[in-house]
Amino acid sequence: MNETDNAPRDDRINYNEAPVSVRRRPYFIIAPGLLILIGILIPFAIAIFLSFTNFSFRSTSWRFVGLRNWSDAFADRAFYHAVWVTLRYGFYATLTQMVLGLVVALLLRKDTFYSRVLKVLFTFPLMVAPAIAVLIWQLMTSNSVGVLEGFLNFFGVFDFPWASSHATAMFTAVLIDTWVNTPFILLLVLAGIQSLPKSPFEAAQVDGASSWFIFKTLTFPMLKPFLYIALLFRVMAALQEFGIIFALSKGGPGDTLMNISLTGYITAFQFLRMGKALPYLLVLWMICYVAAWALVKRQRKLAKLAQGY
Repeated sequence: MNETDNAPRDDRINYNEAPVSVRRRPYFIIAPGLLILIGILIPFAIAIFLSFTNFSFRSTSWRFVGLRNWSDAFADRAFYHAVWVTLRYGFYATLTQMVLGLVVALLLRKDTFYSRVLKVLFTFPLMVAPAIAVLIWQLMTSNSVGVLEGFLNFFGVFDFPWASSHATAMFTAVLIDTWVNTPFILLLVLAGIQSLPKSPFEAAQVDGASSWFIFKTLTFPMLKPFLYIALLFRVMAALQEFGIIFALSKGGPGDTLMNISLTGYITAFQFLRMGKALPYLLVLWMICYVAAWALVKRQRKLAKLAQGY
């Protein structure tokens, strides 16, 4: 037997000598992602360009106006009010849903008959469109036939204003948003809980650790990757919320709920001034980008720390 027979064989394929179908395979793999990227970048580039014009649906002609639309937006009090409403709504909705989703997921983590039934019931709001959810809540909060109104009357509260008052409109919108979207966080957290290793929890229980200690030192740190995913999705959606607010009060009463999405929509499609509306929407994109960048950066930092880097 020759020595060459025992030598290790190199089965790697020379890329230059590979068949054409093999050499083209990487391009086929990245083609769908590239098409999606192009489909996103083209409208985005057009929006940036049109924000420097006086483009309007009232006329087919338009001209370049430079930074006028941007300067008008930054000089308008309504712009800063819309930014403030957007940030407040995003903070209140996301915080409420994250806390409720985590708490309910921890309560339903055990696989029992009642927990299985409740899991199914809690997923129902995810199947309801935002506009339909608003109609359901408007019926429940009706001062004449509403179930919630009757419940509040039992505690001596009558004619609660809900979305008709400046003081409670934000609360009402966040309440409906929480009812619709908390199940999303609940499902993500439940999936995370079911994927956790059981041995650390069993060892902690054998050592007599309390439930709070187990949650603080084991459950919550292990769930952080899932919580960051849920937080990222909900922050993006809450900052861009349109359907619930529009169906509830169209931004009212007054301009109480006029966030950036609704302000841009009204400027573009009611006043027919697309060039004026685009700076609002591009600022919203920048807010979402900064929020997503900060969350992803924080998540990667925690992942490196967990790996010992």
